[in-house]
Amino acid sequence: MGDASAWAALLRTERTRRGWSQRDLARELSALADRPLPKLESVIRRIRDHEGGKHQPDDEYTELYCRVYGLSEHILFSNAGEPESDDEIAAMELARRAAASDVGGETLQRLELAADDLASAYPSTPPAQLLGRVRRHLEYVTRLMDGRKTIAEHRRLLVVGGWLSLLGATCHIDLRQHVLAAARLRTAADLARHAEHAELAAWCVETRAWQALILGGYREALTLSQGAQALAPRDSSAFIQATAQEGRAWARLGDGAATRATLTRVHRLVSPLPVPERPEHHYQYDPAKSEAYTATTLSWVGDPAAVGYARQVVARLESPGEGLPRPRRAALARLDLALALLATDQPEEAAHITMAAVGSGEIVPSSWWRVAELVAAVERRGLPEAVELGEVFRAEIED
Repeated sequence: MGDASAWAALLRTERTRRGWSQRDLARELSALADRPLPKLESVIRRIRDHEGGKHQPDDEYTELYCRVYGLSEHILFSNAGEPESDDEIAAMELARRAAASDVGGETLQRLELAADDLASAYPSTPPAQLLGRVRRHLEYVTRLMDGRKTIAEHRRLLVVGGWLSLLGATCHIDLRQHVLAAARLRTAADLARHAEHAELAAWCVETRAWQALILGGYREALTLSQGAQALAPRDSSAFIQATAQEGRAWARLGDGAATRATLTRVHRLVSPLPVPERPEHHYQYDPAKSEAYTATTLSWVGDPAAVGYARQVVARLESPGEGLPRPRRAALARLDLALALLATDQPEEAAHITMAAVGSGEIVPSSWWRVAELVAAVERRGLPEAVELGEVFRAEIED
């Protein structure tokens, strides 16, 4: 077989483009199998391993994937050769040498475009897979740091290295690798300071606020999100994101008035914004993202209005006409909806929605705490669905 990240990503893409969860795919594979497959949960775990590149499919599953997707084994699994990012870096290196420069404007431009591509891939790429690509680009930036360059080229190199380091830190946080994340965040902040890049510096602080939030440090998250706003240019995406993060911190602290006041500020900031050229870019604020943050924030503060917002977000993210698929954001929106349904005494639908989110395979480790809260709430209600939901969740976090 070819490079694992290539065929694993293709398996995942073929599933998500059909709108299937991993549970849906397990049922499809079982229906096409020539002999009975193991229990559904076992098949789901195997699919998760395949799509994560942990294990390559054996002959039986290779044949089943080809059947269910209607593709040949060559197309699905023979993506041999260097990883995509290595090819990209090789192309940049060739262009640099052709220009007879240690760094050069064309190399920097390609690096900047690559950083944008990686940030745009963040919502739809498993964090471990994206982290590998980010590392290879950072290694190349490090090599270029030792070359001859102008002051302007040096600053651009610092900035692109800072964005890549920040994205790497974000992937580490998603994987709950917090020591590694802290090291990359320090590097990103140092590069932002040396380059005197205010927005990058603000994003570094905002990312620390998000990390504090998921670790339960709500007061620290509040302080950091306000600090990020103080650093960020007022017209920047970082300023809007840090304001939204402040609202989420207030919600976790249980201050409804401050939560709603902050949401009002976010809506005012977002309302005049056009849709960015690349709305999936992690560091370019998409106005539609405001609706998702509103759903999350209101669900955390227990506002019944969260149900309507969350339903709209799920419908938009799962609509075929809404641009590139964003399965991870759709799964998180389902968690918002489930929490809001629990607050409005609709536990059966909440359990069903939570199961769909967990079964999608799109919940990254940094969001497991949110699932754990929902599972505990469903179990407290004594619902029949609680046993299966708990088993599926525990199987997810053990893998």
